[in-house]
Amino acid sequence: MTLLQPNSLRIEKQRPRLALTLGDPAGIGPEVILKALGQIEFAQNYDVTVVGSKNQLMTTYEKLSQHCSENFANPEELKILDIEIKDTITTGIGDAASGAASFAYMQAAIARTKMGEFDAIVTGPIAKSAWKAAGYNYPGQTELLAKLAGVTRYGMLFVARSPQTNWTLRTLLATTHIPLRQVAYALTPELLASKLDLLVECLQQDFGLERPRIAIAGLNPHSGESGQLGREEQDWLIPWLEKERCDRPHVQLDGPIPPDTMWVKPSQAWYGTIDSKRAADGYLALYHDQGLIPVKQLAFDRAVNTSIGLPFVRTSPDHGTAFDIAGKGIADATSMIAAIQLAVELVRKRISLGSLRVSNPQSLTLDS
Repeated sequence: MTLLQPNSLRIEKQRPRLALTLGDPAGIGPEVILKALGQIEFAQNYDVTVVGSKNQLMTTYEKLSQHCSENFANPEELKILDIEIKDTITTGIGDAASGAASFAYMQAAIARTKMGEFDAIVTGPIAKSAWKAAGYNYPGQTELLAKLAGVTRYGMLFVARSPQTNWTLRTLLATTHIPLRQVAYALTPELLASKLDLLVECLQQDFGLERPRIAIAGLNPHSGESGQLGREEQDWLIPWLEKERCDRPHVQLDGPIPPDTMWVKPSQAWYGTIDSKRAADGYLALYHDQGLIPVKQLAFDRAVNTSIGLPFVRTSPDHGTAFDIAGKGIADATSMIAAIQLAVELVRKRISLGSLRVSNPQSLTLDS
């Protein structure tokens, strides 16, 4: 890794450089990207390159021109890193061909970012089943990003800003794409310490919160109710948390909070029924649905998936490929707009702090 030093000329004059991958070309990724770039001012504020198939973008543009009244960008006016698609892509059908295409877009974006061409990657949604059909066995884009970036310490942080109050919800998942029955075995003090490290660093460096307050969920109903409803809290989670409080005097750690009540204050802060200062700066959920059900309930159309721990910024809209509505011109671009805006915000913050990092160029070797 090489560290880019703070530079006033770069901070003031160089626009953040974003790579936007199409995601699965059979899904709504091309549509929400064209809509997002048609609804936000980017020419003067940041440099955008769309990574994907120009032909697919033109096809999407033609469909939008016939059926959509929203503003959307013309691919002829965009910078496009054109990745050739050899096989036929059928809109609305995710298969091996679309999976191979979306994987190729990601591979190209990551390689160019590692060579220093981009500061951030904003990824369109992919279908894991299509990746598998194409022979790529990764749980998701986050895991691929981590592998190709050469990091083993990373996390999935979901960020959403309330349109009512402007309060920001930040939720990190301790475990991600694993079956529910495996969660209790995957959770360990070492894993939680690693995730907490990431969350504290992110809140301090990317969001400027020097003394953050973090709420940590329990695993069992009522956080185990003194061992009556599960032993994990009593056996190791509470002792681990007490040690972390001693080791991190500049961080307020609340918990373990019963999962059914942990989301009350963030919901109230989101809608403005309490002072947002009463809510935490970050929330650590122990498994996928424990964190993402409340996030999507509050902010389904504007949450952003942010990969933390990488040497570059990566954001993504928090929705899937929506094959059922692909090509119909009705996809909502709000989350894609939020993903682009957050990527720009994080890049600018890292530039100002001198903490924007890029990897040295190196060849990529992928395992199927």
